[in-house]
Amino acid sequence: MAKRDYYEVLGVNKAASDDEIKRAFRKAAKQYHPDLHPNDSAAEAKFKEVNEAYDVLSDPQKRSQYDQFGHAAFDPAAGPGGGFNGYSAQGFGDFSDIFSSFFGGGFGSRQDRTGPVDGKDLGYRLTLTFEEAVFGAHKEITINREENCPTCGGSGAKPGTQPKTCATCNGTGQVRMRQQTIMGVMYTDRPCDACGGRGKVIESPCSDCRGGGRVRRSHSINVNIPAGVNTGDTLTVRGEGDAGLRGGANGDVYIKLNVKPHKTFVRKDNDIHLDITIPVTTAMLGGTIDLETLTGAVKHTIPAGTQPGTTFRLKGLGVAKPNSSYKGDMYVHTSVEIPKKLNPEQTELVQQLRDSLDGTKHASGEKRRLFKKK
Repeated sequence: MAKRDYYEVLGVNKAASDDEIKRAFRKAAKQYHPDLHPNDSAAEAKFKEVNEAYDVLSDPQKRSQYDQFGHAAFDPAAGPGGGFNGYSAQGFGDFSDIFSSFFGGGFGSRQDRTGPVDGKDLGYRLTLTFEEAVFGAHKEITINREENCPTCGGSGAKPGTQPKTCATCNGTGQVRMRQQTIMGVMYTDRPCDACGGRGKVIESPCSDCRGGGRVRRSHSINVNIPAGVNTGDTLTVRGEGDAGLRGGANGDVYIKLNVKPHKTFVRKDNDIHLDITIPVTTAMLGGTIDLETLTGAVKHTIPAGTQPGTTFRLKGLGVAKPNSSYKGDMYVHTSVEIPKKLNPEQTELVQQLRDSLDGTKHASGEKRRLFKKK
């Protein structure tokens, strides 16, 4: 059976804001949560459908892909990087917040705050020259990121000491609460107040990180810019973001590119465009000119009789597609330079040319035109 439109699943339109999508998700997730509908396969299916829709629409990159390609953007048959299998665990992190706000807990579920936590992703804006974008470059950028404290090794405890197991929750980070609701008695797990849900208590905090286990520091990254990138492209540097907690993986760095314009060339996707002006004599008689390209000057032949506005296409002289052998084309747009002032000799020559093109007079005084009007 074909999948329903994700916007339809959440009951929002395509212009919905992130907050509107989140509110719609919380409402639908509460409505179809399996704990409210035990042994109801239909509710479970809708619950999965809602979570799948939110997983895509809450992620700017996934949402953009979905808006362009629909469900095909996540079809495993679409090739590497494609495919969306079921629903991710990302949405379940929000369920705890949803049900805590209504019932003070997560319907018996536990949010593990004692295990590894991945570090946050970071963003960086990088401006390139036209040449760097076209031919590729190596750049060094500097970011500020959270790193594991070198003094305490990320434990948060003063050197020579160790965090102790919380006596209140016995290291689980959770305490079970009994609550009477309109639906009966419910047991919910909440983060332990004594340890903040970490399962450990730091009695002697590290003086450098003040018990946080991490410090903010500047960090340099060498970035390889592939040939052919353009404004709006994003490069991903894996593992260079904020450090994870308790053995979690480092986040990534997403580099958003901006390319400065060129003084001569205009780029459109992988094609480049160049405006040139040729003398009127070259346009009429033809000739060879030196033409500037991305890789240097080349000889280009202008055919006799070239009209103003003529465009020449030079195949394969455009910009390379990143990580590909494909190259765009170069389009040369011509205009013709008409002299504004002529000396007497030049004026006479042009008049003779005009008479020659218009025709000659017979003895009878009638003009014979070379080009007759129809």
